[in-house]
Amino acid sequence: MTIREGRPARRRAARTVFVAIAAVVALTLTGCVTWFIPAKSSTTSTPAPEKVAAALKPFYEQKLVWSDCSSGKQCATAKAPLTWNDPSAGQVSLALIRQQAKGTKQGSLLVNPGGPGGSGYDFVKDSVDYATDKTLQSHFDIVGFDPRGVGHSTAVKCYNAQEMDTYLYGITPGQRGSDQWIAENTTVAKDFGAACATNTGALLDHVDTVSAARDLDLLRAVLGDTKLNYLGYSYGTYLGAVYADLYPGKTGRLVLDGALDPAASNFDVTKVQAQGFESALRAYLKSCLAKKDCPFTGTVEDGMKTISDLLASVEHSPIRNSDGRELGANTLVTAIIYPLYDATAWSYLSSMFADVMKGNASVAFTLADGYNSRNSDGTYSDNSTEAFMAINCLDYSYDADPATMRAQAAELAVAAPVIGPYMAYGDIGCATWPYKTTVQRGPIAAKGSAPILVVGTTNDPATPYVWAKNMSSELENGHLLTYKGEGHTAYNKSNSCVNNAVDDFLVGGTIPPKGKTC
Repeated sequence: MTIREGRPARRRAARTVFVAIAAVVALTLTGCVTWFIPAKSSTTSTPAPEKVAAALKPFYEQKLVWSDCSSGKQCATAKAPLTWNDPSAGQVSLALIRQQAKGTKQGSLLVNPGGPGGSGYDFVKDSVDYATDKTLQSHFDIVGFDPRGVGHSTAVKCYNAQEMDTYLYGITPGQRGSDQWIAENTTVAKDFGAACATNTGALLDHVDTVSAARDLDLLRAVLGDTKLNYLGYSYGTYLGAVYADLYPGKTGRLVLDGALDPAASNFDVTKVQAQGFESALRAYLKSCLAKKDCPFTGTVEDGMKTISDLLASVEHSPIRNSDGRELGANTLVTAIIYPLYDATAWSYLSSMFADVMKGNASVAFTLADGYNSRNSDGTYSDNSTEAFMAINCLDYSYDADPATMRAQAAELAVAAPVIGPYMAYGDIGCATWPYKTTVQRGPIAAKGSAPILVVGTTNDPATPYVWAKNMSSELENGHLLTYKGEGHTAYNKSNSCVNNAVDDFLVGGTIPPKGKTC
């Protein structure tokens, strides 16, 4: 797992949007809350009839009131039980935004961009054409939602902006993996968890993916749909698979793009992802070295050695930025992996490497800030860091025994010599979390579900292809669509072959032929 200068793990697997702003990368999955805009008109959704327990009827029978809010879209808020096992114990709010179908509507399509911690509300508000193509927009209401704990919904809250800077970018004293270093990071993790517990309250114990999947069924019903149509990217594939396992009879057409393997352990995920980013880094270097303006020379192996040396250099002698922050190895790793999510952003990676080689940290911090949702004025545009930690800490089990972590660090260094060493020791972040996981990770079969389409990219660095193969085979009714290429996720960002296959499945229920490769 990636750790921020020894800070807790942040293994984000979100679908990202890159835009060119002064030759740097910025994340556009942001936006302002729009409920305060005076409504021009409103409509009400009629919930689908459901047979549920009496305690759940007030939630399943609620009527959503949609108000105009942003660029022709409508916004609404749903209420869900804080604790699904005890619906009387309180409520959470779930923020939704929709773009109504532009043609003949055949239902709603709920979209999740990943994370965990990514805002589906902002994804649809700011980037609906990136989330879905015109075909889907014609046939479905495109609905973005923020899961519990995230963004505009009832959210996890931990630190203010200054505290987040220290948490994410602070330099840990001592040699990486030493007793002193581990002790310091344990203190940081405890303090962060305690702040989350204090500032979030009871919600912090109920932001797990199973609870979010139950919310998803509630949203399906109050939108008026008897079956769930769903497009989930990255972590959103796990959310979709959990839903299918809980409610197989309620599955309509589910597309899971950039799959997580539900059966993978926390360390398995870290190791495979380290190898994925290492492979993508090699692909970047091969592309870069074929161009005249590449900051590297020689072979791909020479480039990997140069990057390894850069990381070692800033590990021992951080580069001070103009704003006073210091660029250490883990922040540099964050700046490296962020553009690796999308091959179209590799030019920004070259700009960053060239800048760091000159002893400057500005571009590296711009990239790391984009990944961390940090604005140029030092504020943070969302709570993705807090939500990411809170959800992951409840979704996996963790072992911060020093001997175990050191053995795993050695294994990571062999599996991914450049990136791997900086993805070790991540269990520290959640081992001291205020609430313990009750989840038992394992294969998800979703027995009795409708067909589920899993999309995998052969050189996806964040959710490697092997996970898509695993998920599709573990699902009783899973079907794999392969995109042969680079980048994180494939639909609406690769080629017409992928787009047509996904559109045909979601619109018409057509399953791609077995072994279909685009």
